[in-house]
Amino acid sequence: MSKTLKSVAAIALVSFAASPALSADLSSYESPPAYTEAPSTSWTGAYVGGHIGAAMPSANPFKGGKGLALGVQGGYDYDLGPAVIGGELEATHLGDTKVKVPNGNLKERWRAALKAKAGVKLDDTLVYGTAGVTVTSLRDGGNVIGPDGMKEGYLLGVGAEHRFTPQISAKVEYNYVATDDVRTFSNGVASHTDISDNVVKGGVNYRF
Repeated sequence: MSKTLKSVAAIALVSFAASPALSADLSSYESPPAYTEAPSTSWTGAYVGGHIGAAMPSANPFKGGKGLALGVQGGYDYDLGPAVIGGELEATHLGDTKVKVPNGNLKERWRAALKAKAGVKLDDTLVYGTAGVTVTSLRDGGNVIGPDGMKEGYLLGVGAEHRFTPQISAKVEYNYVATDDVRTFSNGVASHTDISDNVVKGGVNYRF
């Protein structure tokens, strides 16, 4: 047998012997796992919580007449994907916030609010707007006699809420509340006044 034939035979033999090992190496190779984005937290569900802040008769925080706003809230949110809608019921003690009326002022004591909200999600943060109806109890102040019982009004606001865990979230919110046509008496004279206040508050919610 010539040297050329011997060389070809040797190469063929080595290739045949190596092919099972190469096949085994190829069959044992696993492709890396495909990347999947972690699902975002759903906001759907009920919640309860509390809030604290300041109620001010003016948007200027340096003016007097402010009261401590302290209360509770509960509601339900529904996650629509990029957006969230919901409703909330809130009760707040306003700390006798003073609002001006002819010849004096009235004091805002309690408020209940029924609010709707809608917002957009930014990862675990919700930025939203809110609007609703309110009822506020007003106390007499100085020489002014105010209305009896609760007085109806409306609320507009904005806020942001961040989820730290699936159950715990914290929020900051601003509300403008208007109570129109409030009748007062001073020195035997009746007056009708549109009053308003501004509430800035922070709160914590527990989500179910």
